[in-house]
Amino acid sequence: MKFRPLHDRVLVKRLDAEEKTAGGIIIPDTAKEKPMQGEVVAVGSGTRGDDGKLVALDVKAGDRVLFGKWSGTEVKVDGEELLIMKESDILGILG
Repeated sequence: MKFRPLHDRVLVKRLDAEEKTAGGIIIPDTAKEKPMQGEVVAVGSGTRGDDGKLVALDVKAGDRVLFGKWSGTEVKVDGEELLIMKESDILGILG
């Protein structure tokens, strides 16, 4: 199944959380927080400006992004857990 978000929505796949701390301590699954980084899987076409013209999104598929801890709605597409959120929920693009 193909999924394409509408308007200014973005489909994001969370990146895996770190297994160890910087000091080498292994973090158990129960203590891990959900990662706030992800990879953009698909983007909508954009929003309409006040003049009626389509304004494209700044992010594109393949971008690594940083988003808020509680951003987006979890959805399951083809058995894979993804997040769908508005572009405004994305804090920035990681270079």
